Amino acid sequence: MSESFIYMTCASLEEAGAIGEMLVERRLAACANILPGMRSIYWWRGKVERAEEAVLIAKTRDDLVEPLTEAVKAAHGYEVPCVVALPITGGNPDFLAWIRSETVGE
Repeated sequence: MSESFIYMTCASLEEAGAIGEMLVERRLAACANILPGMRSIYWWRGKVERAEEAVLIAKTRDDLVEPLTEAVKAAHGYEVPCVVALPITGGNPDFLAWIRSETVGE
């Protein structure tokens, strides 16, 4: 079994906190980190947009990426939320085992 970091962006710290708590409470993620104060520049509907956002990073098992993504899409305020899985290719074996032990999905 392998693990992933899930990189997400949220419109506010409050939204990031609510989604992070939901993911951990539902055991779709072992942990969620919130990084405030991100500035984003992106294309949306034919023009360049700018926004202040928060980054949300969750640690989970690869087999939970799909249900985690669906849970985020259902809870997120964006029409097309950024939810990207980044594989963990190494690290502290004890930490990786902790991620596996603390995630069970639904």
